[in-house]
Amino acid sequence: MAKILIIDDDKELCNVLSAQVDSLGHEVNVSYTLQEGYSLSLSERYDIVFLDVCLPDGNGLDILPAIRNTEYAPEVIIMTGTGDSDGAEMAIKNGAWDYIQKPYSLKQMTLPLIRALDYREARSSGKETISLNLAGIIGDSQPIRNCLDIMAQTASSDANVLLTGETGTGKEVFALNMHRNSKRAQKEFVVVDCGAMTETLVESVLFGHEKGAFTGADRRRIGLLKTADTGTLFLDEVGELPLTIQRSLLRAIQERRFRPVGGDKEIESNFRLIAATNRNLDEMVKKGLFREDLLHRLRSISIHLPPLRERNGDVQKMAKYFIDRVCKKNEMETKQISLDFLEVLKSYSWPGNVRELQHTIERTIFSAREIPVLYPEHLPVDIRAKIAKTTFSRQSNEIQKESVANDNNVFMTLKEYENQFHERYLTELISRAKGNYTEACRLSGISKSKLYQLLRNYKKTLKS
Repeated sequence: MAKILIIDDDKELCNVLSAQVDSLGHEVNVSYTLQEGYSLSLSERYDIVFLDVCLPDGNGLDILPAIRNTEYAPEVIIMTGTGDSDGAEMAIKNGAWDYIQKPYSLKQMTLPLIRALDYREARSSGKETISLNLAGIIGDSQPIRNCLDIMAQTASSDANVLLTGETGTGKEVFALNMHRNSKRAQKEFVVVDCGAMTETLVESVLFGHEKGAFTGADRRRIGLLKTADTGTLFLDEVGELPLTIQRSLLRAIQERRFRPVGGDKEIESNFRLIAATNRNLDEMVKKGLFREDLLHRLRSISIHLPPLRERNGDVQKMAKYFIDRVCKKNEMETKQISLDFLEVLKSYSWPGNVRELQHTIERTIFSAREIPVLYPEHLPVDIRAKIAKTTFSRQSNEIQKESVANDNNVFMTLKEYENQFHERYLTELISRAKGNYTEACRLSGISKSKLYQLLRNYKKTLKS
């Protein structure tokens, strides 16, 4: 028996669909709002989620990735009353099982349900447990586990792989781990930084050249494609390759044969190809900046590495990993993490992803010097400033929402606003300082006399 969740504000439809699911022998729960539905998806294990697009409190497509990234990763069937081809495309790209348009018959609703359940059963029964040898990939959040599942499934394959994701998400580390878990693990892992080569040099670097092929070619050079023979070739930032080279590369990937610059004979190279980019190659194809046939060839298997802000729970594990590594490298005692330091790390969005976190930890450790515990004050000023701005904006928005929701709809006076803000701030300060007066002064930067006055005004207490 499977467990099904329906998130739709159309109560009549929910009743009909619930009865159909029940008649098939499955358990069903219903929610009429986005927020409640999402909470249910987190609290219980569901196999299938029917998700409406237009709900009273938001758009269902906005929470689709979050539902797919829950621990049990249910299949999601999107339902919509508006025919939107862009919405359908976005839904499928974000992991939806199907996208169906209202009004529809019971058969139209039931068929994708049955097929999705058949798929989950087949995947579960046929899934082998493969032990991966991982180095440098830290965390066990659902988004990164999804990526590792694909790595495990393709460990014995020679299919081309395209890694996508924002800058700093760890694409090269992931590619190296794919190599280490493949049948080519004992052979070369050859990295080509496509963004660092000039257009005049890229052909020679990739394919090699014969002596005298051009001015300055005083000796024969083996290209990186040949260097990767029997091993793995990693094309980093493949979206930066000039169009003039893409055609030659396409043939080399198809045939595993190519001709060095100035050469008259083709040479062979049996390499496995992994490519990576932080650019939208589909958009580049539309603009004529990237060959569509090359994109199809690169994307036999596609893995999207999630940004750090979507990897719930992984920041703490990564911070500990980087702290241990930096301290060991510099022959220092391993530093501990204060709770408020960890809270600050978790509240930051990390636009530079894993790379930014790694560099921040390094700067923080050297800022702390001999202090054995890391506090928020040790973080770089630019990050602390961004966090303060974000926190203040969020608190201001919350206060404004409460003001608007006032039963009498009375606009809050400046004094009332200040009082509410101070009370919120002191409550948070007491919590972070764990009731300790000295610690509260240190965290807030407020003098003892000023803090004492504020606490008395707002009837708050702290330990001496």
